[in-house]
Amino acid sequence: MKVTLIGAGNVGYHLGQRLYIKKIKVQQIYSRKLSNAAELAKAIKAKTTNDLSKIDSSAEVYIIAVKDDAIAEVAAQLSKNKQLSKKIIVHTSGSVSGKVLSDYFSNYGVFYPLQTFTKGQHVYFKNIPICVDAKKEKTQKRLLKLGKAISKDVRLISDKERAVLHVAAVVVNNFTNHLFHVGATICAKEGLDFDILKPLIQETAEKLLRKSPYDMQTGPARRGDQQTIKKHTDYLKKFPKYQSLYTLLSESITNTYS
Repeated sequence: MKVTLIGAGNVGYHLGQRLYIKKIKVQQIYSRKLSNAAELAKAIKAKTTNDLSKIDSSAEVYIIAVKDDAIAEVAAQLSKNKQLSKKIIVHTSGSVSGKVLSDYFSNYGVFYPLQTFTKGQHVYFKNIPICVDAKKEKTQKRLLKLGKAISKDVRLISDKERAVLHVAAVVVNNFTNHLFHVGATICAKEGLDFDILKPLIQETAEKLLRKSPYDMQTGPARRGDQQTIKKHTDYLKKFPKYQSLYTLLSESITNTYS
């Protein structure tokens, strides 16, 4: 199976690397910024272009890995190449319906790796859930096969289910990362080393591998320790935005266990 990657950002970069490792040929890489495509292409021995009208038509699957609001525009440009009309065209978004491609291609679908990606940061791809969806059963089977070639966790996930998962993913990843930033900022303002909190962060994450978040909740709000909460909110008066965030989350925890 030959694949063409439309996009060389965080998702495209890691996906291209994984396909290459699993000996799946990446025929071509597109990026508006040719240097981004070239960086990945050099590592996985692929061709490059920054012109959608010059996309090679010899691949079987075309994976659109661009920003959500650019997917429809890219699909419209690709559809001008009539040689791609029978190809499998998918996108990698967690929040955009696969139907965004339906006006342009008949063999459309979604190939969504449910993970956070950053260039230069290694991920264990074999454990990443690959969420697959397609209107046609034949297309669905081809995408499942591709997913199983790069991950041991491949699932059929509908548009509706994927949208829900994306909300939950933002909460557990983006929001928690922001809270780490808040903690790091407070430490930095007071001349403390944020590294001292990293074992706590690691243990918190590892607990989730053993039990549910509900069962693992600890802290003053879980205990109903209003005296400690007041001390914390009094201290956070010097950080008003963080004080309101602390209060909001403490109330949410209290309400969960009341």
